[in-house]
Amino acid sequence: MASSPEVSERKYTVLVAEDEAMLRVVVRETLRHAGFDVVEAADGTAGLEILQSDRAIDVLLTDVKMPGLNGYQLAEACLRLRPATSVILMTGFADEAIPDAIRKASIPVMRKPFDFATLGKSIRATIRTA
Repeated sequence: MASSPEVSERKYTVLVAEDEAMLRVVVRETLRHAGFDVVEAADGTAGLEILQSDRAIDVLLTDVKMPGLNGYQLAEACLRLRPATSVILMTGFADEAIPDAIRKASIPVMRKPFDFATLGKSIRATIRTA
């Protein structure tokens, strides 16, 4: 008797909030190639609207420096609205004052430029399992 096929691994959804369009496209395609569903936001306000919706989001990957609502503010909103959602910050700036709420939550920070080959692994490592 043949064994039943393995049930495929759950496909996780990553919200990418990045105001630089070219980087957002590269991150999106890298994550899709790594097997993630990707939702895009061109800024923090658009990211917040998605977080306030019913859309399933497993990981928020957000740039820190964005016009309007910045990545720290978006991450703090995510911690309040969706405490089970993992958050990763991206920044090209080395010496930033990290807000207390972000520091206390031990949110990982990826420094730009980062290695796209390990992006999927980094995201999987941060996914919080309930």
